[in-house]
Amino acid sequence: MNITDLLLGQENQGAISQLAQKLGVSEAEARQIVAEVTPSLSRGMQRRADDQGGFGSLLDALGSGNHSRYVDQPEILTRPETVDDGNSILGHIFGSKDVSRSVARNAEQNTGIASSLIKKALPIVATMVMGSLGKQIFGGSSSAPAATQSGGLLTSLLDSDRDGSVIDDVLGMAFKMAFR
Repeated sequence: MNITDLLLGQENQGAISQLAQKLGVSEAEARQIVAEVTPSLSRGMQRRADDQGGFGSLLDALGSGNHSRYVDQPEILTRPETVDDGNSILGHIFGSKDVSRSVARNAEQNTGIASSLIKKALPIVATMVMGSLGKQIFGGSSSAPAATQSGGLLTSLLDSDRDGSVIDDVLGMAFKMAFR
């Protein structure tokens, strides 16, 4: 299961409803937005994980940020502090607001939904991504990885060359860090 499928799954129906309500769009349009922007968020996280210390920082953020609350309590997704957290997440993933704007423009071209709405959705979707990943990898808010469910998502996040194996990718990250 990939991240997009997880976000659009039954467990996140409440989150999709909250997103739709916040944006004033139908749930089908909210699902369309999530499906369109999540791959960009995932690619940004992969690039971040490739950076020196990025993988450790990502795991630290997933383990300590209590992001699973966004999945467990979807009614908090539209709170200002959640949007602030989402904007912070976007800053770490993309590095600049220009990238977020570009993602929104591309999503508008592919969905027909106004980029202004997609820009409002991005921080909320970012918190949904972190919440879903954190819950799957750490089994909620604990700091120990959940052995049974994390493999697929963690593998999809780390397998930057999409060859089905993360060993070469993790070794490559370790090699890069050792020689920097």
